[in-house]
Amino acid sequence: MTYLQHPVQAEQPVRIAVIGAGWIGKFHAESIAHRIPNARLEAIADPALSAVDELASGLGVAKISTDAADVLADPDVDAVLIATPLRFHAALIKAAASAGKDVFCEKPGGRTIAELDAAMDAAASAGVVLRFGFNRRYSSDFAAARKLVDDGAVGTPQLLRSLTRDPGTEAGISHPERIAPGTIFLETLIHDFDTLNWLNPGAVPVKVHAVADALVAPEAKSAGLLDTAVVTITYSNGAIAVAEANFNALYGYDVRGEVFGSAGMVTAGTPQATNATSYTAAGIVTETSRLNIHLFHDAYTAELAAFAGDVAARRGYAGESTTAASSPAPVAAPGGVDARNALAVALAAFKSAETGLPVEVSEIAELRAAEPVPKHASAQPAPAGVPA
Repeated sequence: MTYLQHPVQAEQPVRIAVIGAGWIGKFHAESIAHRIPNARLEAIADPALSAVDELASGLGVAKISTDAADVLADPDVDAVLIATPLRFHAALIKAAASAGKDVFCEKPGGRTIAELDAAMDAAASAGVVLRFGFNRRYSSDFAAARKLVDDGAVGTPQLLRSLTRDPGTEAGISHPERIAPGTIFLETLIHDFDTLNWLNPGAVPVKVHAVADALVAPEAKSAGLLDTAVVTITYSNGAIAVAEANFNALYGYDVRGEVFGSAGMVTAGTPQATNATSYTAAGIVTETSRLNIHLFHDAYTAELAAFAGDVAARRGYAGESTTAASSPAPVAAPGGVDARNALAVALAAFKSAETGLPVEVSEIAELRAAEPVPKHASAQPAPAGVPA
């Protein structure tokens, strides 16, 4: 018997190169290699050859380099994932866009609004996909909370809250002198700022007031360390939000969000790693997450799956676009406007902490809402004295 030929359209995987082989770059590389069905880890680049070599060996990647220019020049690379230190983000986005590569960049996209604007302009001119790593949107509980907001469960948002307490130890922060000034705003609380913006769709932040100190490692304050912060944000729809962070939660990694409004309240997040709880003579005990890649394991995976789907769709590869399967509804992928709005709040908070005074966000940048006002809230006017 002779087989008949049947035409089959083979799926083309999105070929992604990871730039940066540090903590989060390593985890993202593993996700691409093992957990994203329509993606392939094509190459890894990092100035530290030993880190690249170790990561590539474990993941079976043949292409490695100490120079990001090599992966940008590789015709077999469709997209790059930027997981380098912050100071390189904007320049790498611009270079990748100029090379025609789609881009996923860890937050934030730049150190200043001008840097980020230049990177966004380069991506827009090249017509490439540009996404940023605000993973809480892809966490099932935060996505469920946003859907409830969209469905009108809270009515008009009035009070919002988001917090990040990094896991710590009784010994305190390791090498606090190595933490750059402003890190708590630009690299930690920026997640909370994006979350608050996202949970208050159609509104933009207009005023920021921050109080911060070095309470965990006071000896490092003279070097610019701030390890504890509380930030209040006033929005164009009158809602007031609070974001807080601390670098040393002894009980685990704690990330939570809340929206209270005219019709009710929704919450999201818990430090608990499991619903299992033990009740013994020693007390009531539950396990908690100790690492970001554990608490947000599925969210990290989902954001990259969505990115790969967007790239595949833009490039016309076979196969359907992949979205956050664990989320209760499609997630609005964080793009340039979202990244810009979160960065503006972070920069305003940093300035406010330095001066002790509230900062008008318009002093940092003129913002526009990333999404329209929800239908159920469209008739709500902005309060007097607050820009619409």
